[in-house]
Amino acid sequence: MITWPRIAAIMLFGVATTALHAAPMKIEALISPKTESRLEFADGSKHYVLATQREGKAAGNGPLAGATMLEWGMHDVFPGSGANGNGYLVFSTGDGDLAYLKYQFRAVPVAGSDGKPRNLIHGFWEVVGGTGKLTALKGGGTVRIDTPSAQERRWVLEGELIEAAAQ
Repeated sequence: MITWPRIAAIMLFGVATTALHAAPMKIEALISPKTESRLEFADGSKHYVLATQREGKAAGNGPLAGATMLEWGMHDVFPGSGANGNGYLVFSTGDGDLAYLKYQFRAVPVAGSDGKPRNLIHGFWEVVGGTGKLTALKGGGTVRIDTPSAQERRWVLEGELIEAAAQ
């Protein structure tokens, strides 16, 4: 027998359900410093902490393609033995919508093919917030960072984004 409480629960469930549209995504962004601040340890270790804002344009596929990407990062750097980094990436679309991604990475120094040292920088990211059309955005994945120059960083984010749309 169907009772009013059961009908109300079915109706509420029907209103609250959403359709999920999951899609693999890959975004690349070449970013350059806007501002940086550095704390250098005076103990001879060459250890430093870098607070950075870097910005560039995101290219690729998915809802973040074409957006401006701004990194708000803190990198704990141990020259010769690696670095740890974490922070947030803020994607701003042409419509003014924002997506906030949290990231972490580890840089491991290795010898390059030319014999010069270089860093392998790998980590992960996850969506932690959004506005406008990106409010319901969810997802996560991996990040790889290349260093084409002393100032520029090429971020490659791969993973899956899920856009929830109300039915």
